[in-house]
Amino acid sequence: MRKAVLVLFVLFVAGALVFYLLTIPVTVPASALPDHVPDPDNGKYMFTAGGCAECHAAPAGSCDDLNIKDETVLAGGRCLKTDFGVFHVPNISPDKNTGIGKWTTLDFVTAMKRGVAPGGVHLYPVFPYTSYQRMSYDDLIDLKVYLDTLPAVSHEAPAHALRFPYNIRRGLGLFQRRHVDGESFAPDPKVSDEINRGAYLAMGPGHCAECHSPRDVLGGIIAGQEFAGAHSPEGDGVVPNITPSDDGIGDWDESDISYLLETGNTPDFDVIGETMAPVQENMAKLTSQDREAIAAFLKSLPPRPDAVRDSSAADADEAGE
Repeated sequence: MRKAVLVLFVLFVAGALVFYLLTIPVTVPASALPDHVPDPDNGKYMFTAGGCAECHAAPAGSCDDLNIKDETVLAGGRCLKTDFGVFHVPNISPDKNTGIGKWTTLDFVTAMKRGVAPGGVHLYPVFPYTSYQRMSYDDLIDLKVYLDTLPAVSHEAPAHALRFPYNIRRGLGLFQRRHVDGESFAPDPKVSDEINRGAYLAMGPGHCAECHSPRDVLGGIIAGQEFAGAHSPEGDGVVPNITPSDDGIGDWDESDISYLLETGNTPDFDVIGETMAPVQENMAKLTSQDREAIAAFLKSLPPRPDAVRDSSAADADEAGE
């Protein structure tokens, strides 16, 4: 009996050690930062492309009122109700006590590229660093400089309220090992500069795949189904397939897509839904060339079956069995 207990203890210690080693936070070395003269105007452009205000500028202390009063007041306060639990969006204003006013440029870049906050704290991927990691160092430095110009607001966001095992923050190190490499977007030499620009905006700051792709049980985007649609992360409804397939946007041309991003109107004279409206409003502030580049990129994607329809069919098959 004592021997069995000893064996179990040794296995537990060994497992804990492996877990610890696999979940050690990975940070960006200072040597990775380029010698770059910050451009706050470009930082503001990245802020708009990334839709930062849509989460972080919700009224402080409000969980249900999502009407943004001032997109420069980044006090946090919005809550995201998901299958994993409730996430409370943090303060990212330059306040030194409750915001990110004490963060260095390296701290900020590490959070964006590695999902790790100062002190080695793993960040939950509801903050879409799995896409932001593709941003260039120059753009991230510019974004940090722009954020530093905004009002400092004292507001402490509530702690997340997550289900087990998702409340074990250290476990995010395993998620990051699978989904985070910190690599910046690499242009594809086989496609045009326009498509590469659109790919950068959609896959980096715009983080389009974060909503338009299905996820596995750990919250990671399922490889090979990017942009193919998903169930809404905050309740009923679906996020559409935006690949050029028959059940996606196959019958749209590039001008239809860029027009939607500018006006919110679809080719069949409908308007986009309430969830997408804030994203579209940000896209409307981009240059026409960048909207056209995003359209060109989306039309260049491989056509994929609608992921929601496929998963529903699979569930129905299993129920029938």
